[in-house]
Amino acid sequence: MVTKQKFMQIWSCTFSGGVARRSFLVALVVGTILNLINQGDALLAHTSINWFKVILTYLVPYGVCTYGAVSMQLVPSMLADTKERRDTAYR
Repeated sequence: MVTKQKFMQIWSCTFSGGVARRSFLVALVVGTILNLINQGDALLAHTSINWFKVILTYLVPYGVCTYGAVSMQLVPSMLADTKERRDTAYR
C-alpha cells in the first residue's frame, strides 16, 4: 500500500530533475514514430484517424519514461527502507 508520504515522494520525483520534460520529449519522438507506423495508411490515404489511438500512442511512452525515471530516483530510498526494516527485525 502506498502511504501519503510515499505518494508525495513519488509526486515530487515526477516533477523534479527534468523528468517531465524528458518524458515529454521521449513521448513526442516515440509517439510520432508509432503513430506513423500505426496510422500511416490513414494519413496517406486521407481517411479518418482514430484520435483515441493517437492520444494513447503519446501517453504510453510518456508514462513508461516517467515510471522508469521515478523508479530509478526511488531505488536509494527503497534500499534504505529495506535495510532499516532488516536491521530492526534482528534486534
